[in-house]
Amino acid sequence: MNTENSSPFGGGGGLYIHIPFCKQACHYCDFHFSTSLGKKEAMIAALKRELELRKSEFATENVETIYFGGGTPSVLELGEIHDLVSTVYKHYKVADTPEITLEANPDDLSLQKIQALAKSPINRLSLGIQSFFDTDLKLMNRAHSADEASESLKNAVRHFDNISIDLIYGMPDMTLDRWKKNIEKALSYGVPHISSYALTIEPKTALANFVDKGLIRPASDELAQEHFHLLYETLLQEGFICYEISNFGKPGYFSQNNSAYWQQKKYVGIGPSAHSFDGIRRGWNIGNNPKYIKALEKGELPMETETLSTKDKYNEYVMTGLRTIWGVDVTRIQKEYGEKFKDYLLMQSKKFREEGLLVLEENVLSTTKKGKFLADGIAADLFMINLS
Repeated sequence: MNTENSSPFGGGGGLYIHIPFCKQACHYCDFHFSTSLGKKEAMIAALKRELELRKSEFATENVETIYFGGGTPSVLELGEIHDLVSTVYKHYKVADTPEITLEANPDDLSLQKIQALAKSPINRLSLGIQSFFDTDLKLMNRAHSADEASESLKNAVRHFDNISIDLIYGMPDMTLDRWKKNIEKALSYGVPHISSYALTIEPKTALANFVDKGLIRPASDELAQEHFHLLYETLLQEGFICYEISNFGKPGYFSQNNSAYWQQKKYVGIGPSAHSFDGIRRGWNIGNNPKYIKALEKGELPMETETLSTKDKYNEYVMTGLRTIWGVDVTRIQKEYGEKFKDYLLMQSKKFREEGLLVLEENVLSTTKKGKFLADGIAADLFMINLS
């Protein structure tokens, strides 16, 4: 554990605040959270204390984004949100117009709460819609219904300009037609940002247990790929830009917070299980609520860190770069990691370029339309495993 005087990070740009509470566990989720709100008051006190202890990490830079993630941050009361934001402003230099995002579930967003949020420091909502069909929502064990998804979105667009929604594809028994209707429904509200992910069967989740018992059959990779390409084509026709493989935004509406991650900018993660990165080191807080609270009550930071090797930094840049429109800058590879890494990248990527999955233009390596869905697998083949 680290104390204030041995804080491992310096500089920054974004604050991520993890709210580790949910009303119920989604069947596919392996994130850190608790369904008991009994320790919420103590948790908020601990979050405020961690914010205070880590203020030196932004000694010379502004906080440009504040992101409330989780978990389900919308379980917070408006006063609690104000309290946390005020703590940031008290201890940090904040940009004049920071992007302040709140992740929210439809069942938490009454019209009255949306109206109150619109008058709060929150200026961006990220709604966990996931699907507009009850069949899908029940399978995922989401706390909201399809009607609640529609109602919350209808009210949100009246009070917020900057809205993102999450949708999940590759669901068991999800036909291409049902996925198309999900996309069309989302577009009917005029939202400027859509994040969409393929359903992943994570180990030790309820969904993995259902699959093991033969109760459900996962969608095939081929169907999931069809879902992705339908999403990609449809959203591009509607003026969206696929700036990251799972994220589509209208011009001017890219997530500033997430773009910082993908462009390997510095960020500080506050809360249990939250991660931090400063370009050289990566840190992560303990993923245990009682231990996290206890440490902060003693003025300690419950965080571990590691210093990234040149190989680690190269691999992370390749992984994040190939997922985005910014691609992987070969000149940067040579400058920051060395000639051997550049030569290795060009050698390993040759077969993918020949197959039309990657393209090298103006010394930037990026995925083609054909290669986007396969970006993670391609990146893995470009990783540096061992360099003699």
